[in-house]
Amino acid sequence: MSVEAEAVSGQGDAGWDAWEPEHAPVSRRTTGATGYAPGSQVLIRDELWLVRNSQDAGEDGWMVEVTGVSSFVRGTEAVFYSRLDAIQVLDPRETRLVPDDSPHHRRGRLFLEAVMRRTYLPQTEHGLALVDGFLMDQQVHQLRPAELALSLEKNPQPRILIADVVGLGKTLEIGVLLAELIRRGRGERILVVTPQHVLEQFQRELWTRFAIPLVRLDSTGIQRIQQDIPAGRNPFAYFKRAIISVDTLKSDVYAHHLEHTNWDAVVIDESHNLVNRGTKNNELARLLARKTDALVLASATPHNGRAESFAELIRMLDEAAITNPSKYEVEELEHLYIRRTKTSAEVRDSLKGAWADRGPSQPVHVPAGEKELAVFRELATCWIPADPGQPSVSRHQLVPYQLLKSFLSSHKALLETVRTRLATLEGQLAAESAKSGRRTAGPVDAAAREAARQAERAALLDLRKAAEQIQDEDSAKLAALLDELRAMGVGPGSETRVVVFSERIPTLKWLAEAVPAALGFQRGAGPDENKPWLAFGGVVQVMHGEATGDEEQQAIVEKFGLRDDPVRILFTGDVASEGVNLHQQCHRLIHFDLPWSLIRIEQRNGRIDRYGQRHQPVFRALILTSDLPWRTDEATGQPRTLDDRLVGERLLRREEEAHKIEGSVEAVTGLHRAKEEENRLTQDLIAGRTVEESIKQSRQGGAAFLSGLLGQVGAVPEHPEVRRARVPRLFPSTADYFDEALRQICRPNPEDQLALRRDDDGTIAFEPPRDLLYRLKALPKSYLDEQRIMPRKTEPGRIRITFSKDLADRRLRAARESSTSQWPNVSYVTDVHPVLDWLTDKVLVEVGRHQAPVLAAAVDSPTFLVQGICSNALGRPTIVEWMAVHGAPDALQVTPVTPEALEGFGVGPTMPGRAVPRDLDGLTESVPAAIDRAERHLRDLKEAYSEEIEAILAPYRKRVVRWQQEAMFSSDGTGRSGVNLSAGRRLRLIKSLQTTGEPMLRLLAVLEPLDAAEGSTHR
Repeated sequence: MSVEAEAVSGQGDAGWDAWEPEHAPVSRRTTGATGYAPGSQVLIRDELWLVRNSQDAGEDGWMVEVTGVSSFVRGTEAVFYSRLDAIQVLDPRETRLVPDDSPHHRRGRLFLEAVMRRTYLPQTEHGLALVDGFLMDQQVHQLRPAELALSLEKNPQPRILIADVVGLGKTLEIGVLLAELIRRGRGERILVVTPQHVLEQFQRELWTRFAIPLVRLDSTGIQRIQQDIPAGRNPFAYFKRAIISVDTLKSDVYAHHLEHTNWDAVVIDESHNLVNRGTKNNELARLLARKTDALVLASATPHNGRAESFAELIRMLDEAAITNPSKYEVEELEHLYIRRTKTSAEVRDSLKGAWADRGPSQPVHVPAGEKELAVFRELATCWIPADPGQPSVSRHQLVPYQLLKSFLSSHKALLETVRTRLATLEGQLAAESAKSGRRTAGPVDAAAREAARQAERAALLDLRKAAEQIQDEDSAKLAALLDELRAMGVGPGSETRVVVFSERIPTLKWLAEAVPAALGFQRGAGPDENKPWLAFGGVVQVMHGEATGDEEQQAIVEKFGLRDDPVRILFTGDVASEGVNLHQQCHRLIHFDLPWSLIRIEQRNGRIDRYGQRHQPVFRALILTSDLPWRTDEATGQPRTLDDRLVGERLLRREEEAHKIEGSVEAVTGLHRAKEEENRLTQDLIAGRTVEESIKQSRQGGAAFLSGLLGQVGAVPEHPEVRRARVPRLFPSTADYFDEALRQICRPNPEDQLALRRDDDGTIAFEPPRDLLYRLKALPKSYLDEQRIMPRKTEPGRIRITFSKDLADRRLRAARESSTSQWPNVSYVTDVHPVLDWLTDKVLVEVGRHQAPVLAAAVDSPTFLVQGICSNALGRPTIVEWMAVHGAPDALQVTPVTPEALEGFGVGPTMPGRAVPRDLDGLTESVPAAIDRAERHLRDLKEAYSEEIEAILAPYRKRVVRWQQEAMFSSDGTGRSGVNLSAGRRLRLIKSLQTTGEPMLRLLAVLEPLDAAEGSTHR
């Protein structure tokens, strides 16, 4: 195995499966421990290496990711396998004690801090460790998903469905969880799968707010990185943290690579698109679920209205969670998913001041003009007769309502629908004519069908003739839209932006051509005759699913979020109703037409009504009205009209009520797919029911069961505060650690070595050295290019970072508002930032091979600082103990190392420092006894841990066995062999988590008592 950085390529082809630990080797006695603790030093090929991560690699033994320490391999990243190479863990009893002559023992203090930072948190640490260090407001509700996923509550793996409603910040919740997994050594290999149109948005959020770099592996990204990887090789083996669109990933190009790739964490956004068995999306999701430890699914509408579809998602998280996919209880699943709305008490309290309250959804009644009334007459006479007993001219019940819906959008949309229907009829007539020509005598029903089609065709021609009479000046809704836009202030010289939604592509194109000139925007030369609105200099953008490609959609969304971009109106279809952020520069939205779906209305509104919206969202809906009599409501005796008041306005009102009362519209209908909701409503209209009757009947149907599943799950936490991890620290802040570390590794000063400059506003800029540049290549290429981080022929690269949240937030806002890019020009340094990662590794190698510094400190007797780690069969730490061994040689005591203990020892920047230890030989002789005492203490903890983890995992083991037994008698198609295989896999996982190997100890430093003179100086 090569020790070059490219050695990581073997990871994708090794066949190891960390989540099926039956492949684990029988014995690890050669290492003295189960796995290799991150931060420990090992000898491989007579060179010293620092362990960064280790994983069970099945037949190849342990896969150990390392960074070179000794001079020949210093800074080199490599991967070794214990079956192929002898990996020797150094005996702590033979640790060589060395003086620390750096100012105030800076080298030793930094080394201790670096080991603490590099050491992963144990699996029993359920508190969050990093939440104060992200570029986000401290919203308690956004921390709950990570808390639940890491709790080990009824689930031995960190797996969760985040089902919060639109706009609560699911991306931020995912970022918090991923960072916490990284801190635990369970996030080295991350795959994020999203819809194409939100890919860059997701990538940018994770980098700017959490400093988690993801390499784009979509078609564009692959083209950019092909120069870095050999042809045909697995790209997932070269890039440990990647983001890719679901459409790209499910292509055959990636199938083989996915089968041979394992992940620490997989995130699948908009996961409701994965629930249909037999589809490529579902097969992809099920494969990824088997290939990862942590799995995060995200969706505001996580099923299609069927109990089985929701069960499909839950079973990806935990195969043993549901025995009968048609019937199950919420209480049995609350450890696997969380769902809150804006009405949840904790959410409401968290969002005070961070999310402006939503304004009313105001209907704007628009009386139809004479030419439009002529179309309404045609529809009410021939297609949807006032008398329900009279037949429609169309034999297909849905066609009349399709025509009505298209006309309520625009006459342009109606003409397109008529054209499509005419083509269909003429094709049927031609086929029937050809068929009848081959018969000697045509049957009566064939003649009847032809007559019916001819009648419908004639009615369509009449309807088309009426619609063709309507010109732009005859459109009441166009006039009303212009009035609304002017009232909102849209026009030349104004900064006001508005989103205009329509379901119909002909409507969007027509509006984009007609509106800008009517508002006074100047027309220039049009670069694209198929997109005449581009002639207005970018003032108008159009986004829809038919002709707007994925990359173009991303570009349009980014333009709309930049304050200095000229765009003022975005005409968009419902392609923008899922996942897209449009709130950064906009808080006004107009429904030019209304979908017949509460879910779709809510999703549209959620584009500007979401977390981070600083202005009150304003909603308008254009309601086309007709004074023509149609039917009478039997329940109320009130007249019903064949216009937007029939459906659209009623749904608009009901969505607003749901937002205030239930918090989400799914609870209103019990349906959870927009198309299903629209079809159900149309069928009820055909049957003569009103919108209200349709909703009531839907809630009372079988879908009501699912309404309970998507209530306020996890909205009331067991405790008001989010649990926090307690980790020892020597430095008061990450910024202090960074400053001290730079001064130590860049002697005589970083200003000269790195051309480092500090600006008064808190920006730190420097030239990244080669070993840091290698790590920075994982950053988004667009970011690297724009910020000129990589060196060029004529100038060196330069990176700008900051530890100031205020500055980083201002720069992020400025990037969104006043630049040509949404990437900020300064990077906020979190505890998982690549720069900090690089710096920590540099600090660790400051202390030589198998050495521990001796520090003069305020202790009464020599005090040995020892790190003790036990790991499970998967190589993850189960116990991490920081120990201070001190006292009389024949009665050594162990005290936990806490921040308070370190402060009591006087370990800090005021240490006087001692270039030469007073009794180096005596301290060296005491090392074995100190290690023996620490080992006894760690073994005692190991016994206690075994009892603790058994109590945690025993209920889950029982549930798996019960599931296995119950599934034997079920008929859901899982199959006996499939259940046995899955149950066996889950039971092996439990066993691997319980198995704890031999303790691994490491002497980190020795504290030697101060003499009287030093003590007075220290005080």
